[in-house]
Amino acid sequence: MSYVKQTTRDLAMAGLMLAAGLVLHFVCPAIVAGMRPDFSLIMLILFVLLRRERKITIAAGIATGIITAMTTTFPGGQIANVIDKVLTTFLLLGFSMLPEGYFNTIVTSIVGTIFSGTVFLTSAFLIVGLPTTFKALFISVVLPAAALNTIAIVLLYPLAIKLNNSLSPQKSGVRL
Repeated sequence: MSYVKQTTRDLAMAGLMLAAGLVLHFVCPAIVAGMRPDFSLIMLILFVLLRRERKITIAAGIATGIITAMTTTFPGGQIANVIDKVLTTFLLLGFSMLPEGYFNTIVTSIVGTIFSGTVFLTSAFLIVGLPTTFKALFISVVLPAAALNTIAIVLLYPLAIKLNNSLSPQKSGVRL
């Protein structure tokens, strides 16, 4: 398959996954101080685990940052969202070097979500301040989000693999 066709398929898959994350983001209510679990992050993590391709992944990370910035309910969280998603994307690219499988998917989800939440809270603290303590937000939002994201990724991973394989069966080495 030509590079152009494969790139188009990768972009289509990224778009589908980011759109799904956006819909889930709107459906989920805020938990504490206007913060909610980041379903766009779930889709970004899945995309990175499935595609493991640097350029498309960076584009997906930037797009996720912009989308979450436009939809955030956190006061002043727009810039923090972009910073968070870009830095998290680079961390996830590092994790994509690990062998494929459920265990590494779980580790990537937990570490990626905690890193993302920590970067977001730190950025927000430095840019606009936090509505409550860092510790309270970390315990009440980031840690539950890490658990929720991990459960969601474990459930969605097989579906994402099927979508991945249906879009480009010859490229994907990921199998159930």
